[in-house]
This record gives sequence, structure tokens and C-alpha cells, in this order.
Amino acid sequence: MSNKKAFKVSTKIIWISSLLLGILTSVPKIAEHHFHPYEAFVNALITFLFAIFIWYYNILTFPAYSSRDVANGFSIFRLIKSLVVGIIVMFVLACFQQFLLSHLEFGPVMLMVEMRGILVNLSFYLFIHLLYQSYQNQQVGVELERTKMDNLGAQYELLKQQVNPHFLFNSLNTLKYMVESKDVHAVDFILKLSDFYRFTLESRKLDLIRLSEELDILRAYMFLLKARFESGIDLAVDIHPEHHTSLVPPFTLQLLIENCIKHNVVSLDHPLKIRLYSEGNFLVVENQIRPKRTPESSTGMGLENINQRYIHLLHEKIVIEAGEQLFKIKLPIIHEHHHN
Repeated sequence: MSNKKAFKVSTKIIWISSLLLGILTSVPKIAEHHFHPYEAFVNALITFLFAIFIWYYNILTFPAYSSRDVANGFSIFRLIKSLVVGIIVMFVLACFQQFLLSHLEFGPVMLMVEMRGILVNLSFYLFIHLLYQSYQNQQVGVELERTKMDNLGAQYELLKQQVNPHFLFNSLNTLKYMVESKDVHAVDFILKLSDFYRFTLESRKLDLIRLSEELDILRAYMFLLKARFESGIDLAVDIHPEHHTSLVPPFTLQLLIENCIKHNVVSLDHPLKIRLYSEGNFLVVENQIRPKRTPESSTGMGLENINQRYIHLLHEKIVIEAGEQLFKIKLPIIHEHHHN
């Protein structure tokens, strides 16, 4: 199937403009001292027929839109071809006019009719060319927007797929530490991890979930963390009740908590305190800054992943505030009407 689209102009525009042009060209005849209605009518009819022909000829001979043809621009060859065809057609119409108005001298009348035809042809060609260029630009805009949306959709699907492998990598490391230390909670950890991935499989196809559901995921995740760090990590949640029905990309809060642990010391002597709370139209994840002496290797994917998801879904960026003592991530609240 061809992806080319035909260039069209409204039939009303074609016929009304041609009729008006025919009337305008008969005005000099009407203004003459010896006005001859029949001559004025024939003169208007000839111009009207020629205008109709020029409209349809140029529309049909303009190439159908294709993205490969956009760069071609103005075509001198097509203009010359249109002028030559127009001269031939106007000569035929001049002969027809001579047949209807046999008392007129053919030579001067034919020359006048041909000059009029050339002027009409040039004017119409340039006008139609402007319409055609506008049409091409519109089609390019539509294609660019479609491509942009396709790319964003593909990009977001990739971003969603990045979340689960990232979490699995860290969860397996946690399990490794627990097994090596012979932690008695290792079995419970495995069961909770299994439950967590069951929820992951149920939610992975969703772009957004309720914040209340996301908090359920976070509680399960915190259980897994507590199994390893015990009282070395503490999460305080203070979210306004009306925000519980708002929306959030799945596993966003889990990734932010994971990011806190990755970059800060977590120990029984120096517990990592994390706060999750509402602030205006934002959800805020706040943690103390206690950098590790030996930073863990990072893919640099965490915060940028979340940021790109919010840009894709809400056309807004997350806010990052890094102070001397506290590090904050502010997530824009996504209300129901945004998702719709």
C-alpha cells in the first residue's frame, strides 16, 4: 500500500474563485460606453472555463505527498509545463470565443486572451504552490508528531522494563548477604520476595497505579530491607489522605528508597532515616546525607529513569534538592484527570 497522500483543494474554493475571476475580467466590458452584455458574458465564460482548467490541472499534476518529495521545493519545470499547456488551452478557448463573437478581429483578441491566460496561470500556479507547500508542511508535522509519539511509547516501554532487572539485581545481592550470614529470616525473605515479584508481574503492564497500591509495594519492600538492615533503616510516612487516590508510576518509591541505600551509610550505629511526606502538590522523599566511603557502582539509571517516566506521562520533571544535610526528591502529584 502506498503511503503517499493526494493533495486536494475544496471544490467550493475552485468554483467560486473561478466565477469571481470571470466576473472581474468582464468588468472592463461593462464599463465601456457601448456595453454589449453578450460579449461580456462570453468574455467571462472564457476566463471562468480557463480558471477551472488551471485549478484542476495543477492540482492533479502536483505529486502526491511523500516525505522524499518535501525537499524538492518549487519546480520551474512544472511551472513551464503548466504555462505551455495553458497557452494551448487558451488558444483553443480563443478560437471558441471567435466562433461565438465572429465580428471581432481574431489576432488582437487572441493575443489579449493569451496574455490574460498567462497572467491567470502564473497567479493560480503560485497560489496553488503556496497551498501545496502548506499542505506538505502540515503532513511533515503530522509525521513528526506520530514518530515522536511512537518513539516516546517505545522509550517508556524500555524504561518500564529497566525497573525490574534493577531491583532483582539488588534483591539477589541482599539475599546473598543474608545467606552468607546465615540469617534466620532468609526463608521469610525468599517468600516475601516471591510475593513481591508476583505483584510486579501484575503491575508491570500498567503505566500508573494508585498511590495507595504503591505504598503497599513499598511496605513489602521495606520488609525485605528490614530483614537485612533491622533497625539500621527507618522510614516515616506522612502523606495527606487525599493524595492516596492520586497516581504514580509503579515502583517509583521503591526505586527512590533503593537509591538512598545505594549512596548512604546504613548501620545500626547510624540508622538511615528516610521520610516520605506530602508537600503542596508534590510527594517528597527525604533522607539524611551520609555518603559511603566506597561508593557502590551505579548504572546512573535510577533517578533518570524516574525523571523520564514523569516527563513521558506528565510532561513535568521531578525536582532534586541536594543540601548539605538532606537530599530531597520531589515527585509531582499525578491526578486522575491527567491520566485520562
